[in-house]
Amino acid sequence: MCDFFCTFAANFNKSDMKKLLILACVAITLLACNQQPQSMENQAINTIMTRVSVREFTGEKISDAQIDTLLRAAMAAPSAINKQPWAFIVVTDEAKIAQLGDSLPYSRCSNHPACAIIPCGDLSKAIEGEMAAFWINDVSAATENLLLAAHAMGLGAVWTGLHPDMNRVKMVQRMLELPEHIVPLCVVPVGVPAEQPEVKDKYNPDNIRYIR
Repeated sequence: MCDFFCTFAANFNKSDMKKLLILACVAITLLACNQQPQSMENQAINTIMTRVSVREFTGEKISDAQIDTLLRAAMAAPSAINKQPWAFIVVTDEAKIAQLGDSLPYSRCSNHPACAIIPCGDLSKAIEGEMAAFWINDVSAATENLLLAAHAMGLGAVWTGLHPDMNRVKMVQRMLELPEHIVPLCVVPVGVPAEQPEVKDKYNPDNIRYIR
């Protein structure tokens, strides 16, 4: 590509700067377009590889637009037969967040998050019969999307489990006045990080088996 443009430019008269400038702009644009997909790929891989669980927050608020982006990312996840059997409870009320923290000591909701997002299974949308439990896979995928989006946006988040501990599930259902068909999977505190946890390399070739 570069050799072509260099040869092409040599055929112009040196005084014809306008044409040369236009040609240069076209070449730069084409090169940038060729490099963009690779750059986007690197950004996506970097986000996945550097995501960490953030458990301490500054207490600083985040915007409704940021929360909306997190939820859109969550709902971009795959789901079995595209049932999308999920519901998301967003808690920004400080008193309610504190209540979650007091009732669920491992939820990190006492550590000043801006909000708590509770990804849930909506059993009214789940596959019927023996495949109904696929909602757990679907909502887990959505939760991971949410965590990655938070990291990409410079926010911190951590997955704290509820399901399948039914005592925790029932507690959150009562606390948030959720109907029986809305089943909380986990609590995800989100906020501005007050810590920078070390990135862990979790790759282990012993976990891999190839069938060729």
